[in-house]
Amino acid sequence: MSVEARALWHHFDDLEHQHEANTLGMWTFLATELLVFGALFTGYTVYRNLYAPSFEEASQHLNLLIGGGNTIVLLTSSLTMALAVRAAQIGRRQALVAFLIVTALLGAAFLGLKAVEYYLDYLDRLVPGLAFQPAEWQHDQVNPDHVRLFLLCYYIMTGLHALHLTIGIAVLAVLALLAWRGSLPAYHYTPIETWGLYWHFVDIIWIFLLPLLYLIGTRQHLM
Repeated sequence: MSVEARALWHHFDDLEHQHEANTLGMWTFLATELLVFGALFTGYTVYRNLYAPSFEEASQHLNLLIGGGNTIVLLTSSLTMALAVRAAQIGRRQALVAFLIVTALLGAAFLGLKAVEYYLDYLDRLVPGLAFQPAEWQHDQVNPDHVRLFLLCYYIMTGLHALHLTIGIAVLAVLALLAWRGSLPAYHYTPIETWGLYWHFVDIIWIFLLPLLYLIGTRQHLM
């Protein structure tokens, strides 16, 4: 049996058919994930419009420096992921392994910074149920319950994003190992390309999270 035949799954006619099916499958999966995040974004937007003063006040206490730094980290990882896909397509195995490892490390750096941010949030008493003082938010038009709601939205959305990123890092580690062993030749770059789509999707979600969570509090300073 040829190497190409071993890469072809039995229920496909050829590698091109397999590639198209896998790509469609990933797009379908991402569409379902978009529905999940879309529901969260919609619910958040409704509450943000209802309780704008409290949400804007709470947003000002998030760590914009870490949030912005993490944005740069993820945008850079999108570049290295795209380079990994290209390396896979032209059969540059060493470059493919290197770009996959760098992408995974950038993802790990994001999670590390996010862990530091969560710890700082805890020190700043921004964690409902663990470290939160309602009395500190009772002023002007700010309502402690609405601040608590914003923080819950913040942890749910960023936590779900971090979970998706963790899955992506694990998959990239496996792909890097397979590439190092020579199991992903140029004619079988489909796994790299499809999981590249997943990685870019996770990055795009963060691009929406940044303004929704971190930047709404800056509006008061611009008016």
